[in-house]
Amino acid sequence: MIGKTIHELHVGDSAEFAKTISESDIYLYAGITGDFNPAHVNEAYAQKTFFKTRIAHGMLVAGFVSTVMANKLPGPGAIYIRQELDFVAPLHIGDTVTARAEVIEIMADKNRVKIKTTCVNQDGALVLSGVAIVSPPKPL
Repeated sequence: MIGKTIHELHVGDSAEFAKTISESDIYLYAGITGDFNPAHVNEAYAQKTFFKTRIAHGMLVAGFVSTVMANKLPGPGAIYIRQELDFVAPLHIGDTVTARAEVIEIMADKNRVKIKTTCVNQDGALVLSGVAIVSPPKPL
């Protein structure tokens, strides 16, 4: 199975993925990446920060955008070329994040699409925004 090819995509196409952030998500991400910043893994430290509690890794949240690209839009076979990110607000343990991708430009001659990427929390507040360049899969 492959995702949508360049000729199957249209400006305005979109897809989403939602997940509730668990404590184990944060510890697993820290273990895999080696990012043990105490803002993520040490509650006593985090209580003294601006956020007053632990926050999820920004790149963990950005990874959910990758989930949308890999599984839904364009989908299997797509290749990430570039991603610009702005980390707007934190996510905490127990928050539900919804990652969204929306096609905003098609560059058929280069087999590339520009995709607006966002993540919002359960209240609809923006926590991440950006723009990606993706190469959709080619027909088999």
